[in-house]
Amino acid sequence: MTTETIPQTVLFPDLFNRPLVATFDQQHASSDGGAVLLKAADRRYGLVDGLARGLIEDRQPSKVRHTLEDLVAQRIFGIACGYSDANDADRLADDPIQKLLLGRDPIAGMRLASQPTISRFENGAASQALYRMGRELADCVIDRHRRRLHGRAKRITIDLDPTDDPTHGAQQLTFFNGHYDSWCYLPLLAFLTFDDEVEQYLCAAILRPGNVPASRGTLGLLRRLLERLRAAFPKARFLVRLDGGFATPEILNFLDAESRLAYVVAMAENSRLARFAEPAMGEARTMTAASGQTEHVYTEARYAARTWRRRERRVVIKAEVVRLAGRDPRDNPRFVITNLPQSPRFIYERVYCARGDIENRIKELHDGLQIGRTSCCRFWANQLRVLLTAAAYVLMQELRLRAARTACARTQVSGLRERLLKLGVHVVVSVRRIVLHLPTATPHLNAWRQIALALGARTG
Repeated sequence: MTTETIPQTVLFPDLFNRPLVATFDQQHASSDGGAVLLKAADRRYGLVDGLARGLIEDRQPSKVRHTLEDLVAQRIFGIACGYSDANDADRLADDPIQKLLLGRDPIAGMRLASQPTISRFENGAASQALYRMGRELADCVIDRHRRRLHGRAKRITIDLDPTDDPTHGAQQLTFFNGHYDSWCYLPLLAFLTFDDEVEQYLCAAILRPGNVPASRGTLGLLRRLLERLRAAFPKARFLVRLDGGFATPEILNFLDAESRLAYVVAMAENSRLARFAEPAMGEARTMTAASGQTEHVYTEARYAARTWRRRERRVVIKAEVVRLAGRDPRDNPRFVITNLPQSPRFIYERVYCARGDIENRIKELHDGLQIGRTSCCRFWANQLRVLLTAAAYVLMQELRLRAARTACARTQVSGLRERLLKLGVHVVVSVRRIVLHLPTATPHLNAWRQIALALGARTG
C-alpha cells in the first residue's frame, strides 16, 4: 500500500454539532516550521561544514546525488527535530522545511536522501575521519564561545563524565558492564562552563566499548581541550571536575603538572581513607542519633596511595550518616582529591557537588535526542551517530542561550523542540522570496522572535 492508496480523509459524523472532515491534502506544509532557527544557529557555529570537512569523499562522482555536507546537515537537523532514526528519512524526503534547511527549494527542490543512502553514509565512516570530526566539534564550540565572550573568560570549568548506552543486539564492541548491570557502550562526554554561567556546553562525545575503565581516553581529551581553550582564552584559569572512576595516577599527575589549573576528583573508599574518616564518622553518628536526621561532618587528610609514588595529596572527607524513614542509619563517607585551598565544606558543597548538574545535560541527550540510538552493527557507524547527535544538541543549546529571560530560558531540549520547532507551517514560494505562514496562536511567539532576532533575523 502506498501513500497514494492510503485514505487521506477521515470523517467524524457526530463528534460535534456538525460533521467534521479531516483531510491531509496540504502538500506544501510541514510540522517543523520553527526549525529554521536551527539553520540560523548553525550559521553561528559552522558545525555542518566543520563536521563534513572531516569526511573524505570517496564515492563515484557519477553516482553522487547528495553531497557529504547535505547528508551531515540532514542528519543533524533531523535529530534536532526528533527524527533520530535513518528510517525517518523516507517519510521526510519531500518535507519542505527539511529541504529548506539544506538550502534547497522547499517546493521544487530535489528530494532528501533516502534511508538506504543515509545507512550507507553512516556505515562508510572511518575511524580517522571520525577523529577529525570530533576535533571539529570541539573547535566549533570553543570558537563560538570565544567570539561570544571576546576571549575574556576568567574561569573555565571542564566536566567529564561517562554514561551507559545499553545495547540490544550484536553491535561491535558491546560488552557487559557490571557497574551498570547491562550490555552497553560507555560514551565519554565533556562539558564546558564559562565563569558563573548556568549552562554547561557539550564539546565532545566519544563512544567507547562497554568494558573500558571510566578513565580511558581522558588524558588525550583533556590535553586537546586545554590546548584549544588556552589559545582561545589566554588569561583564563581552569577547573577540572571528575567522578571517582577518573582517580588514576596518570590523570592526577597530569592535572598537578598543568599551570593555572585546579581540580576536584572523587575517589573510592579504601581502608586507609576509612581510618582517616573514622573520627568524623563517629561525630556524625553522635549527631544523627541526637537529631534523628541525616548529618554530616567535613574534615580533610593528607594521603598518598602506593601507586602515587609516595606523593601526598589533599583529600577532602565528607563523613555522612544517612537516615531514611523506616531504615537503619547508613554510613556514607565520601572522598574528594583536590589542590584547592578552600575549606572542606566549600570544596565539597560549592565546587564538587555543582558538577552534578551535568546529569541533567546527559539526561537531555538520552531522553531529548536519543544519543543512545546506537543500533548499527559497526562500532564506527555508532560513533558517527553519537557525534551527529552531539552536534544537534549543541545547536539546541544555542537556541536556549538565545532564549534568555523568556519562558524557554531553562527549558529542556524536548520542551524546546515542542515550543520552538514543532510549528505547523504552510510554505509559499515565489520568484522573490519564500514565505512561511506560521500559526498566529503560537504560544511562545515572543521567545521564538527573540531567538530569531538574536540569530540574525530582522523585523519586517
